[in-house]
Amino acid sequence: MKLCYALRRGVYYPSQRDAFGEMPAKELRPRYLKLVREGGFEGVEIPAGGWLANKADEQTARALGAELRDAGLPAVCVRGGGPVAHPQQGAKVRERMRSVIDFAAWIGASVVNTTIVTPATLPNGPGSERRGERTSQGASRYASEADFAETARQLREIGQRAADKGLDLSIEIHQGSIADNSWSGLRLVELIGLPNVGVNPDLGNIFWHFEEPEESSEAAIVAMAPKAKYWHCKSLKKVHYPQLEKAIFLRVPLDIGDIDYRFAVSAMLDAGYQGYMAIEGANSGDQLTQDIRSAKYARELIAQYRPA
Repeated sequence: MKLCYALRRGVYYPSQRDAFGEMPAKELRPRYLKLVREGGFEGVEIPAGGWLANKADEQTARALGAELRDAGLPAVCVRGGGPVAHPQQGAKVRERMRSVIDFAAWIGASVVNTTIVTPATLPNGPGSERRGERTSQGASRYASEADFAETARQLREIGQRAADKGLDLSIEIHQGSIADNSWSGLRLVELIGLPNVGVNPDLGNIFWHFEEPEESSEAAIVAMAPKAKYWHCKSLKKVHYPQLEKAIFLRVPLDIGDIDYRFAVSAMLDAGYQGYMAIEGANSGDQLTQDIRSAKYARELIAQYRPA
């Protein structure tokens, strides 16, 4: 298992620009990438949104891919997504996913990670935040079998396009979507039925989805590990306000959060997972120091693993 840097905060002196998930500008990247590589990371995750919004063509994508490989940090995953089966937004999302897959192939990635979060049906209403409440708009618990069938049908077409480009497709377990726990994610993979399509068992998203999680992190990772194609790893400290029926979550380095990553790493390795453990980085403060700390901890866990 290798480590990928799924950066979330892009501020790097002297630039104050903070576009979620995007690296600093080209003139700052040599120093920045050197720090990331020295911190123990072996690849990076790229958000498709910003690059595609700027209409990145094949030449631009291949140049970025070469720059990252030369720095020892190839782009291993491209992140993109949206509600592929939504009656209003689905067609636009599916068209964008075709561009995401092309971009991933050009840049030299091995996997496309997709979320399928649906728009809130009642903005600012109960469950619209999709985090730490007793309800969550768009959750799998409210979906019908027809919702699963149509979502799987659309993802199958995207997955086949990815396969044609030599790419895997990971469905991220994410709050506010029909794939928000181990059962729903695995059900979609079963319905899709393509060998290159699996899950991204993001335990943090299960943990902070509801006021109380639907399943334990341990049960979730054991269930999903055999079908994992990519793996987002973040950890959180939960602060619960039961009188308000609300929980808030503070993002912290992997070794001090409420998710047991020693258990999770063991479960993934025991299932034969050979993909990337993507450290989903800090979004405030000195992110590089926090994320390098998480990478050090992850490397120690991988080195200490012993088969069950």
